[in-house]
Amino acid sequence: MENFEEIKPAAITENFIKLIGSDWMLVTAGQREHFNTMTASWGGVGFLWNKPVVFVFIRPQRYTFGFIEQEPMFTLSFFTEAYRSALQLCGTKSGRDTDKVAETGLTPMVTEKGNIFFKEAQCVLECKKLYTDDLRPEHFLDKSLAEQWYPAKDYHKMYVAEIVNAWEKK
Repeated sequence: MENFEEIKPAAITENFIKLIGSDWMLVTAGQREHFNTMTASWGGVGFLWNKPVVFVFIRPQRYTFGFIEQEPMFTLSFFTEAYRSALQLCGTKSGRDTDKVAETGLTPMVTEKGNIFFKEAQCVLECKKLYTDDLRPEHFLDKSLAEQWYPAKDYHKMYVAEIVNAWEKK
């Protein structure tokens, strides 16, 4: 992968609370011919089942949801502040109605496993789905969270995925 260096997930030194929570990430799934990407600011990175993993949350009404559901893998792309407007567009417009790649000017690339990421990213994680579950109101121990974040009862689906490849910009 041109301009990227493969690294072991354990060697990533980035602060993922900052990367995901305030810098945001693009979640991308699909094939070269047909894919979608969306901005996400909820998720995490850790270690589970003796594997480096990510967990992401996607609402069923999001266009990316169908791509994530049908594909065994997806990517997470992390960017510098210079790409904030592109991430804002990817988080506010739907791929059903908009060609996000054309509007943002981001350059899609394809991993050896056939997954889409973006050339402009600083860090890319290629992820294989291991587990999914729907968030359910009866499982919230703090009921105020369900009330605050899900007034329309449109609960996210959670995906836990193994990080199978990681790259940083050279």
